[in-house]
Amino acid sequence: MKYIGAHVSASGGVENAPLNADQIGADAFALFTKNQRRWASNPLSSASIDAFRANLAAVNIQPQHVLPHDSYLINLGHPDSEARQKSRDAFLDELQRCQQLGLTLLNFHPGSHLRKIDEDVCLSLIAESINWALERTQGVTAVIENTAGQGSNMGYRFEHLAAIIDQVEDKSRIGVCIDTCHTFASGYDLRTIADCEATFAAFDGIVGFSYLRGMHLNGSKAAFASRVDRHHSLEDGLLGMDLFRFIMNDDRFDNIPMVLETINSDIWPLEIALLRELATTP
Repeated sequence: MKYIGAHVSASGGVENAPLNADQIGADAFALFTKNQRRWASNPLSSASIDAFRANLAAVNIQPQHVLPHDSYLINLGHPDSEARQKSRDAFLDELQRCQQLGLTLLNFHPGSHLRKIDEDVCLSLIAESINWALERTQGVTAVIENTAGQGSNMGYRFEHLAAIIDQVEDKSRIGVCIDTCHTFASGYDLRTIADCEATFAAFDGIVGFSYLRGMHLNGSKAAFASRVDRHHSLEDGLLGMDLFRFIMNDDRFDNIPMVLETINSDIWPLEIALLRELATTP
């Protein structure tokens, strides 16, 4: 079964996110559990935690279908040790917030070498940072999001994801989120069914579908292999609908949160309905 939603607002408190997801017809969603553009945030209150859990149950969304996203400031592969520790501490806080909310996943961008260290060194630092944070938490899986490869960002090749996973000690608590826009922009074609079959065969051979924990379903404004991260609505941009038809009718994508980060939140209910319709019309 497919579980579909969007990255909804948690404005006014995390407890509002499940209600916002329900309003767009979602049975999965993403959220920020804190301000994503600030290092420090107030701890979650017990009232917010209790209300989040109650609202999640009230709208009948399962915790495993919620895919929180960590702060954009975090760089687990930062070449500077002090800056890297600051990111590690923030990442740990994000994992702990997920624990408090009863959630099982945390989505994150792997990190950037900032053109100061080799890619392999950066990948090892990212894995070390994940190991450090996982040792201090329990019950939450760290979910690496593939990137478009913009700037010095790592994670734009499937081999990057595999290298990080290989160095993570607790394989039961590491996974991957595939963003369709990022995948296309990084150089994996997805415009036809044949392209989808080839790209996801490569993913399975290099990383493995056993590590897939979530999807971000986005169109792309950016050109193929441009390494530019520019999302678009599903029916607009350069990807076309064969990709989304392929995903919605392939059981390898079952039972994970599939989250829209498309650019027009006003049409999220329509896009969710469209995806469900594609699942019934292969």
